[in-house]
Amino acid sequence: QVQLVESGGGLVQAGGSLRLSCAASGSIFSIDAMAWYRQAPGKQRELVAAITNDGSTNYADSVKGRFTISRDNAANTVYLLMNSLKPEDTAVYYCNARVIRSDLRRVKIDYWGRGTQVTVSS
Repeated sequence: QVQLVESGGGLVQAGGSLRLSCAASGSIFSIDAMAWYRQAPGKQRELVAAITNDGSTNYADSVKGRFTISRDNAANTVYLLMNSLKPEDTAVYYCNARVIRSDLRRVKIDYWGRGTQVTVSS
């Protein structure tokens, strides 16, 4: 199996910064894209940022210029550096990875972390 574990969430004042980390472990042959999603209370889960295994990135318009996604392929880890945080960034942030498992190399499977809470106070 494959596990994703997020860390780095917390409470921060508006204008502050946080860095989220997500480490993937288990029966991993390789990881295709990795991404961060978020879900605020009463809202649908939305894509925040994504990064391919060759480093191409894309961002939601609401975070462009403030958030930076990066990854360490050797460590199967993805990061999200969040600067200039706003109260509207408050949400549970989820890590996603599209994995090719060592025992199932013909398919790519999406895995999710359990989420980490980010709260931005005004």
